[in-house]
Amino acid sequence: MSHSLTLPAAGSTTSTPALEIRGLGKSFPIGGLFTRSSVRALHGVDLTIGRGEIVALVGESGSGKSTLARCVARLEKPNSGAILIDGVDILKRDRFQASRAFRSQLQMVFQDPFGSLNPAHRIEHFLRRSLAIHGKSGGTEEETRRRLEDLMTTVGLQADMLNSYPHELSGGQRQRVAIARALAVEPQVILADEPTSMLDVSVRIGVLNLMRKLRDEQGISMLYITHDLASARYLADRTAVMFAGEVVEEGESLDLLANPAHPYTQLLVSAVPDPARAGSYDPVRRAELRQAVMASTTCAYDGDTNQACSAEEPVRHQVGDPANRHWVRCHLYRPWAGAGGHALAGEPAQPNVPPSNVQEKASA
Repeated sequence: MSHSLTLPAAGSTTSTPALEIRGLGKSFPIGGLFTRSSVRALHGVDLTIGRGEIVALVGESGSGKSTLARCVARLEKPNSGAILIDGVDILKRDRFQASRAFRSQLQMVFQDPFGSLNPAHRIEHFLRRSLAIHGKSGGTEEETRRRLEDLMTTVGLQADMLNSYPHELSGGQRQRVAIARALAVEPQVILADEPTSMLDVSVRIGVLNLMRKLRDEQGISMLYITHDLASARYLADRTAVMFAGEVVEEGESLDLLANPAHPYTQLLVSAVPDPARAGSYDPVRRAELRQAVMASTTCAYDGDTNQACSAEEPVRHQVGDPANRHWVRCHLYRPWAGAGGHALAGEPAQPNVPPSNVQEKASA
């Protein structure tokens, strides 16, 4: 029996995390009325976001990022797992639908700033409605008006834009309105699902800086979902990598992207254009890997069923400096011994180099 290091959730502290996801699973039925087939979207997802922390969740389209966000926001019902806010499992507390108390704790900013605002209403309507529903308006109309103007100022917009319609604003300004609407209920956690992907490059940095400002000044925790590794590196304290519905690697953003450990993370990093680097992202290889993971329980990086990679589900192994809280779920980082690749009983897990035969399969 091998001895492997199973790490606690990265980012956890002695205080209760702002948001904790435990073993979240989600599948969607496919086929006709009489079929029982399903496709797995999430499998055993664990993720922790500390208070005042920004965590980026990266991965390609179809990896499960948005499904995770929708499950956490109670827009989809997960099949298994727990979602804790302030240490309370909201799936048990609010069994059938999200309560108003939950909505006041967690808000979501959607990807499309053009479709998330009703074009028939002025900007004031969206903010005023959020304040009224959650009892944040104040006692008088003067207090409500002051609150509306403060929200606009907080997100970098002029107060007179409250009288504007969505079509009169740019994409960046609309996304700032969406953020202001989320802030109106004074949430503890914001889920931002690709909030800059539909914006011009020139305005993306402004939205990212606004999110960082809200974290620094108001202590709001954020789950930032993106496929853009550069923005994850710029904004997030920690980055988690999702592949085929599973989190396969997590660590401090700078360290993880500079030293990717999991073969899939290495593929993602290789997809970033770099004239100085030979080789590029291989979409055929990615498709093969994803199909192998989704189709069976075997590891996509090892086709030999005699190896532990194919027979056991990997656990977390620490890599690099422990201070960076960098872990990876991959058997390439279990303790190896001999050409056969078997672990030595009692040996601590180390991020050492696996046998050449396994290494070649991972890099093929």
